[in-house]
Amino acid sequence: MVAPPLMPAPTPAPATSPPAATVPTTAGNPPPAATGAPAGNVVAAAAPSALPQVMVLPVEDIAALNLIADLQRYNAFGADEVRRELAAATNALARERSDANRVRLAVLYTLSHASQDDQRALQLLESVTKANPGSPAVKQLAAVLYAQVAERARAVRDEQQKVDAALKKLDALRSMERDLLRDRVRGGGGGAGGGGSSGKVQVAA
Repeated sequence: MVAPPLMPAPTPAPATSPPAATVPTTAGNPPPAATGAPAGNVVAAAAPSALPQVMVLPVEDIAALNLIADLQRYNAFGADEVRRELAAATNALARERSDANRVRLAVLYTLSHASQDDQRALQLLESVTKANPGSPAVKQLAAVLYAQVAERARAVRDEQQKVDAALKKLDALRSMERDLLRDRVRGGGGGAGGGGSSGKVQVAA
Protein backbone atom coordinates (compact mmCIF):
# COMPACT_ATOMS: atom_id res chain seq x y z
CA MET A 1 0.00 0.00 0.00
CA VAL A 2 1.15 3.52 -0.74
CA ALA A 3 1.35 5.86 2.29
CA PRO A 4 -0.66 9.02 2.02
CA PRO A 5 1.37 12.24 1.50
CA LEU A 6 2.41 14.07 4.66
CA MET A 7 0.74 17.39 5.48
CA PRO A 8 3.04 20.38 5.16
CA ALA A 9 4.26 21.89 8.46
CA PRO A 10 2.31 24.95 9.54
CA THR A 11 4.15 28.24 8.92
CA PRO A 12 4.57 30.38 12.07
CA ALA A 13 2.86 33.73 12.18
CA PRO A 14 5.15 36.74 11.62
CA ALA A 15 6.43 38.27 14.88
CA THR A 16 5.13 41.70 15.66
CA SER A 17 7.21 44.17 17.69
CA PRO A 18 5.58 46.55 20.17
CA PRO A 19 5.09 50.05 18.89
CA ALA A 20 8.06 52.33 19.63
CA ALA A 21 7.56 55.22 21.96
CA THR A 22 7.19 58.47 20.11
CA VAL A 23 9.18 61.49 21.20
CA PRO A 24 7.96 64.90 20.17
CA THR A 25 10.37 66.55 17.82
CA THR A 26 10.73 70.12 16.66
CA ALA A 27 10.70 71.14 13.08
CA GLY A 28 13.98 70.38 11.39
CA ASN A 29 15.22 68.02 14.14
CA PRO A 30 15.32 64.26 13.37
CA PRO A 31 13.68 61.83 15.77
CA PRO A 32 15.86 59.96 18.26
CA ALA A 33 15.95 56.82 16.10
CA ALA A 34 17.56 58.75 13.26
CA THR A 35 20.30 60.18 15.47
CA GLY A 36 21.09 56.90 17.20
CA ALA A 37 19.91 58.16 20.63
CA PRO A 38 17.68 55.84 22.66
CA ALA A 39 14.03 56.65 22.91
CA GLY A 40 13.21 58.77 25.91
CA ASN A 41 16.71 60.34 26.12
CA VAL A 42 15.58 63.91 25.86
CA VAL A 43 19.06 65.41 26.29
CA ALA A 44 20.56 63.31 23.52
CA ALA A 45 17.57 63.88 21.30
CA ALA A 46 17.64 67.65 21.67
CA ALA A 47 19.25 69.60 18.90
CA PRO A 48 22.46 71.51 19.66
CA SER A 49 20.71 74.78 18.87
CA ALA A 50 18.23 74.13 21.66
CA LEU A 51 20.99 74.00 24.34
CA PRO A 52 21.95 77.25 26.13
CA GLN A 53 24.85 79.04 24.47
CA VAL A 54 27.87 79.72 26.74
CA MET A 55 29.92 82.83 25.93
CA VAL A 56 33.66 82.27 26.18
CA LEU A 57 35.66 85.46 26.80
CA PRO A 58 39.17 85.79 25.36
CA VAL A 59 42.06 85.65 27.77
CA GLU A 60 42.90 89.29 27.05
CA ASP A 61 39.42 90.47 28.06
CA ILE A 62 39.55 88.44 31.27
CA ALA A 63 42.89 90.03 32.13
CA ALA A 64 41.42 93.49 31.49
CA LEU A 65 38.41 92.80 33.74
CA ASN A 66 40.65 91.56 36.55
CA LEU A 67 42.81 94.65 36.16
CA ILE A 68 39.83 97.00 36.42
CA ALA A 69 38.65 95.18 39.55
CA ASP A 70 42.08 95.63 41.15
CA LEU A 71 42.21 99.33 40.28
CA GLN A 72 38.82 99.88 41.89
CA ARG A 73 40.05 98.05 44.99
CA TYR A 74 43.13 100.31 45.18
CA ASN A 75 40.97 103.43 45.49
CA ALA A 76 39.86 102.38 48.98
CA PHE A 77 43.41 101.82 50.26
CA GLY A 78 45.05 103.86 52.97
CA ALA A 79 48.69 104.91 53.04
CA ASP A 80 49.88 101.69 54.73
CA GLU A 81 47.88 99.49 52.37
CA VAL A 82 49.27 101.35 49.37
CA ARG A 83 52.83 100.74 50.56
CA ARG A 84 52.20 97.02 51.08
CA GLU A 85 50.44 96.62 47.74
CA LEU A 86 53.16 98.63 46.02
CA ALA A 87 55.81 96.19 47.24
CA ALA A 88 53.67 93.22 46.14
CA ALA A 89 53.05 94.75 42.70
CA THR A 90 56.78 95.42 42.27
CA ASN A 91 57.56 91.77 42.98
CA ALA A 92 54.75 90.63 40.67
CA LEU A 93 56.15 92.72 37.81
CA ALA A 94 59.61 91.28 38.42
CA ARG A 95 58.16 87.77 38.10
CA GLU A 96 55.88 88.47 35.13
CA ARG A 97 56.50 91.55 33.00
CA SER A 98 52.97 91.83 31.63
CA ASP A 99 51.09 94.98 30.64
CA ALA A 100 48.49 94.40 33.35
CA ASN A 101 51.16 94.27 36.05
CA ARG A 102 52.72 97.46 34.70
CA VAL A 103 49.38 99.27 34.91
CA ARG A 104 48.81 98.00 38.47
CA LEU A 105 52.20 99.28 39.59
CA ALA A 106 51.70 102.61 37.80
CA VAL A 107 48.37 103.26 39.53
CA LEU A 108 49.86 102.39 42.91
CA TYR A 109 52.67 104.87 42.22
CA THR A 110 50.10 107.60 41.62
CA LEU A 111 48.42 106.81 44.95
CA SER A 112 51.64 107.46 46.87
CA HIS A 113 51.26 111.21 46.11
CA ALA A 114 54.89 111.88 45.20
CA SER A 115 56.02 113.77 42.11
CA GLN A 116 58.81 111.31 41.35
CA ASP A 117 56.33 108.43 41.61
CA ASP A 118 54.11 110.16 39.05
CA GLN A 119 57.05 110.17 36.66
CA ARG A 120 57.58 106.45 37.25
CA ALA A 121 53.90 105.84 36.62
CA LEU A 122 54.04 107.77 33.34
CA GLN A 123 57.01 105.72 32.17
CA LEU A 124 55.21 102.45 32.90
CA LEU A 125 51.98 103.55 31.23
CA GLU A 126 53.85 104.87 28.20
CA SER A 127 55.63 101.52 27.79
CA VAL A 128 52.24 99.78 27.74
CA THR A 129 50.69 102.11 25.17
CA LYS A 130 53.69 101.88 22.83
CA ALA A 131 54.14 98.10 23.04
CA ASN A 132 53.09 96.27 19.86
CA PRO A 133 51.70 93.00 21.28
CA GLY A 134 49.26 92.82 24.16
CA SER A 135 45.60 93.25 25.02
CA PRO A 136 43.92 96.17 23.21
CA ALA A 137 41.64 96.71 26.22
CA VAL A 138 44.62 97.03 28.58
CA LYS A 139 46.33 99.41 26.16
CA GLN A 140 43.26 101.63 25.97
CA LEU A 141 43.01 101.70 29.75
CA ALA A 142 46.70 102.58 30.00
CA ALA A 143 46.22 105.42 27.50
CA VAL A 144 43.37 106.91 29.55
CA LEU A 145 45.36 106.64 32.77
CA TYR A 146 48.42 108.17 31.09
CA ALA A 147 46.40 111.23 30.04
CA GLN A 148 45.01 111.67 33.57
CA VAL A 149 48.38 111.29 35.30
CA ALA A 150 50.08 113.59 32.79
CA GLU A 151 47.43 116.26 33.40
CA ARG A 152 47.83 115.96 37.16
CA ALA A 153 51.62 116.10 36.91
CA ARG A 154 51.37 119.20 34.71
CA ALA A 155 49.04 120.88 37.22
CA VAL A 156 51.37 120.01 40.09
CA ARG A 157 54.35 121.34 38.13
CA ASP A 158 52.56 124.61 37.35
CA GLU A 159 51.56 125.01 40.98
CA GLN A 160 55.11 124.36 42.11
CA GLN A 161 56.39 126.99 39.67
CA LYS A 162 53.95 129.51 41.13
CA VAL A 163 55.09 128.67 44.65
CA ASP A 164 58.75 129.02 43.64
CA ALA A 165 58.05 132.39 42.01
CA ALA A 166 56.24 133.60 45.14
CA LEU A 167 59.14 132.47 47.33
CA LYS A 168 61.60 134.33 45.13
CA LYS A 169 59.53 137.51 45.42
CA LEU A 170 59.37 137.08 49.17
CA ASP A 171 63.13 136.62 49.39
CA ALA A 172 63.64 139.74 47.27
CA LEU A 173 61.34 141.74 49.57
CA ARG A 174 63.17 140.50 52.65
CA SER A 175 66.50 141.44 51.11
CA MET A 176 65.24 144.94 50.34
CA GLU A 177 63.95 145.25 53.89
CA ARG A 178 67.33 144.24 55.32
CA ASP A 179 69.09 146.78 53.09
CA LEU A 180 66.73 149.54 54.20
CA LEU A 181 67.22 148.68 57.86
CA ARG A 182 71.00 148.64 57.43
CA ASP A 183 70.98 152.01 55.71
CA ARG A 184 68.71 153.46 58.39
CA VAL A 185 70.95 152.17 61.16
CA ARG A 186 74.01 153.66 59.48
CA GLY A 187 72.31 157.01 58.98
CA GLY A 188 70.90 157.14 62.51
CA GLY A 189 74.23 156.14 64.08
CA GLY A 190 76.07 159.09 62.47
CA GLY A 191 73.49 161.61 63.69
CA ALA A 192 73.60 160.27 67.21
CA GLY A 193 77.39 160.55 67.24
CA GLY A 194 77.27 164.21 66.18
CA GLY A 195 74.70 165.06 68.85
CA GLY A 196 76.83 163.46 71.51
CA SER A 197 79.89 165.52 70.55
CA SER A 198 77.89 168.72 70.73
CA GLY A 199 76.70 167.82 74.18
CA LYS A 200 80.25 167.34 75.45
CA VAL A 201 81.27 170.76 74.18
CA GLN A 202 78.43 172.40 76.07
CA VAL A 203 79.36 170.59 79.27
CA ALA A 204 82.97 171.69 78.92
CA ALA A 205 81.88 175.30 78.53
